[in-house]
Amino acid sequence: MRRIAVLGATGALLAGTIAAAPVATAGDLAPGGAAQGVSAEARGVGAAAARAAKAGVHWTDCPTAWGLKSPVQCGYVTVPIDYANPDGPSIKLAVDRVRSTGSPAQRQGSLVYNPGGPGGSGMKFPTRVTTKNPLWTKIAQAYDFVGFDPRGVGRSAPISCEDPREFAKAPKADPVPADAADKLAQRKLAKEYANGCAQRSGALLRYMTTPNTARDMDVIRAALGDRKLNYLGVSYGTYLGAVYATLFPTHVRRLLVDSVVDPDPKDIWYQNNLSQDVAFEGRWKDFENWVARYDSVYHLGGTRAKVQQQWLRLRATAKRQPIGGVVGPAELISFFQNAPYYDQYWPIIADAWGKYVAGDARPLVKAAGPDYTNAAAAENSNAVYTAVECNDAHWPTSWRRWDRDNTALNAKYPFMTWSNAWMNLPCATWTQPQHTPVDVRSRQGLPSVLIVQSTRDAATPYSGGVELHRRLAGSEMITERGAGSHGVTGLVNPCVNDRVTAYFVDGRLDGHDVTCGPHAVPVPNAK
Repeated sequence: MRRIAVLGATGALLAGTIAAAPVATAGDLAPGGAAQGVSAEARGVGAAAARAAKAGVHWTDCPTAWGLKSPVQCGYVTVPIDYANPDGPSIKLAVDRVRSTGSPAQRQGSLVYNPGGPGGSGMKFPTRVTTKNPLWTKIAQAYDFVGFDPRGVGRSAPISCEDPREFAKAPKADPVPADAADKLAQRKLAKEYANGCAQRSGALLRYMTTPNTARDMDVIRAALGDRKLNYLGVSYGTYLGAVYATLFPTHVRRLLVDSVVDPDPKDIWYQNNLSQDVAFEGRWKDFENWVARYDSVYHLGGTRAKVQQQWLRLRATAKRQPIGGVVGPAELISFFQNAPYYDQYWPIIADAWGKYVAGDARPLVKAAGPDYTNAAAAENSNAVYTAVECNDAHWPTSWRRWDRDNTALNAKYPFMTWSNAWMNLPCATWTQPQHTPVDVRSRQGLPSVLIVQSTRDAATPYSGGVELHRRLAGSEMITERGAGSHGVTGLVNPCVNDRVTAYFVDGRLDGHDVTCGPHAVPVPNAK
């Protein structure tokens, strides 16, 4: 693929000299991505961004309940619920920041962050500066670190689909169905959940889409006083960034996406979730191999096959009699799926598991049991996940297809398949309008995008990064070979870290794709 020169290496935006924010242009395309003139939504973004640029953000100390201490500052940005009606009802989006730590001459504007989900909050991003994380020192000198709660999340007009205590209640039914009756029960729960979203989330629900969140991000950019956006997105945040780049190519300055959702419209979102099931199984085996390597520590088996037998035994035990009265197979999956996501969790999970086998169930019950303290936040996050994914695309409505696809996958990839299916099944009976996904592509004026992806990522399989790279002409890709933690840029891997810093600070790329070795695998916690 042809590479283009990187522009803007010396085009730092200095404090006090940031130009007025541009209004939205015809780059904000119709939902299918075809250029059809300036849409009503594009005009709405222009109006909302102009108002936001004038109002700015009233930065203050963060409310105590938010748990964000000075020098982090908090504020709100007002956005319309419906961009086709920009003068209609609006909501306030919570934003926060830490000012750049460098001199005024070093400052290049704001770096906006989204951690994924859908449903994740980015409000902890500025703490990467306040905790003095060395991976971000040079980037923090150049940028204000800005986080936000996307629409519907946390402090930004939160939505809900179920009473939080019911959401947290345990134990839940085993996600792996034994018969048709189990499947029918799960189908009933999924439909009730979809109906609950409609009943509890109000007028905002139908406007919970990735394109609308991308439009919100452009209004935030304007409110920050930045002429163009600097952005870091992880996981779902990569799809949000890709949609933003498609809708607003001339508003992008630097954009890095890490652990990439496959943006192909035919894969959003049903096929993406099926692809996850295969990748999760592979990464689960990586974890089992690691546990076997440290059998002298955890005593769970000296081969992957023996560790797998321990897992099946644990599941069967929890199904017969929930551990501690609250940890059944569903709760085990919810806890153990952290292992395929993040190898940093391997020692934590193996330690709790090993102690259970040795006769002490308390660490496992504490880790995998219900968390009523954070139930509201967890329920809200799940509600946003469901709303955005169900609204973004047309989902299969035929139970026969869901049953066929997931039964076939479960035969070979049983670790996550049915659990993932039930999580997404509300989309089959969704009551809100479902849309045609944006056709993510390079548009005129889009600068080079940097893509970072590990080859064994379970949540966003490697092929997704390759597909986005193909769609964004001039992009460059850093591959972390032989690793699988979800979210590469926050790990210690100088081959990756140095290039991320060079891109954000100097606008420098290699001019070609790069393959890095894996970051260091964790070792058992010291006893």
